[in-house]
Order: sequence, then C-alpha cells, then structure tokens
Amino acid sequence: MGSVIVMTSGKGGTGKTTSAAAISSCLAALGHRTLCVDCDIGLRNLDISLGMSDFTVTDISDVAEGRVSVREAAHEHPRLPNLFFLAAPVYRAPEDIDPEAMAGLIAAAREEYEYTILDAPAGIGAGFALATASADTAIIVATGDLSSVRDAGRTRETLWNMGISDVRLLINRVERRKWKRFHTSVDDIVDSTGARLIGVVRDDDSVPEAAAADSPLVLYVGRGAAMDFLDVARRIQGEEIPI
Repeated sequence: MGSVIVMTSGKGGTGKTTSAAAISSCLAALGHRTLCVDCDIGLRNLDISLGMSDFTVTDISDVAEGRVSVREAAHEHPRLPNLFFLAAPVYRAPEDIDPEAMAGLIAAAREEYEYTILDAPAGIGAGFALATASADTAIIVATGDLSSVRDAGRTRETLWNMGISDVRLLINRVERRKWKRFHTSVDDIVDSTGARLIGVVRDDDSVPEAAAADSPLVLYVGRGAAMDFLDVARRIQGEEIPI
C-alpha cells in the first residue's frame, strides 16, 4: 500500500508546484514508482515543471467519471523511469469533481504506486479540500516572507482540523543574505508555523531554467536546489539526512 503526500501552501508564489515536481522526480530517481497528480483544477502548471507538457490528454476528470483507470490515465515520463503524471482538467472547477470519486482515484493510486504526490492549489478553498482529504502526510511549502509564514501557520491548523496529523514544512527559496537583513531564521519560521521541518531549499536559478528546458530539475543539474530536493526525498523514504 503506497503513501499519499499532498503538497500545499497558504499563498501562491512559494514554489509549491516546482517543489512537488522536484520531489516526485527525486523519488522516482531513487527507484520508487511515483505518481505526481496535478490537483490545481482549472489552472494546471505541474506538467511544465515535470517536463511533460505533451502528456495532458487524459486528466483527473477522466478517472473520476469512470472513462479510464488511473493506470490508463497516468503517463510515464519519457526520460525518467518510475515517474508518472496525471494532469488536472482545465475546463472544470473543483466543485465539478465528486469527492468520493476523487477518494476512489487516490485509493487506486495507492495500489499502483509507492508514492502519490498531490499538488494542491494554493489557499484553503474547495480544491484544497479535494486534494487533501485522503492524504497521509502534508508538506506545506513556505518562503521566508511574513505573509507566507503566517499563511503556512493557518494552513497547518486547517490540516490538523481535517485530521492530518503528519504535517511537515518545506522552506523554499532560501537566500541567507536577504534573511539576515530581515532578521529571519529557519527556527523562527518553524516556531511560527508549528510544523515539523522536512527540508530547506536554497534559491537557485536552475529551477526556472530546468522548466524552460522542459526537464525535471534532477535531470537538469546535479547541484544546488536539486540536491536539496533530493535530500527531502531521502527523508521521505526514511533516511536520516541532517538539515
């Protein structure tokens, strides 16, 4: 039975989608059969970060409405074995997807994949509820700015109220010189959000460059943020990697 991890953020612009893609890619590179699901219904951008823009023919709605199975709808990455992708529908709203059908989709994914990574939309609206309802673990992606940290704390409270007790924090786009000017630290952010830290990812121009090159970050470069995300994936699989 596979694990289901939902990637969340209290606000947009934290790098949640690129983090979901990077972590999924790293888990696949470590040998785990991994499904990455875009749950940002109506917008979808996960395919760009995965380098799978040409693989969005079938989507969540096709599975939820019984036209195809999860196995039939998910597309394997052309360059990264073990990585599979399921797109979000563009011309739908979260309210159009039946929550029981979505739960059935995730249950089927548990049977097929070691890890299912759900990229939830930013905020705590209907799409957030749809994506998080069946998750075992939630990872909140936050940056060092005050609004992001505050919204991450509210997101953690919402997740706990939904019954998700395993809530982790990923601090993204860390630029230490800027943090010193703002008198911000990793410990401050952890204390403010109340979530367990799973990783710190440095600010790195390779992240948008990889997306522009239509490549997963882990295949594009072997340093910087790519190695930070690889450490997160190793922690997810149970390794004790110092942060």
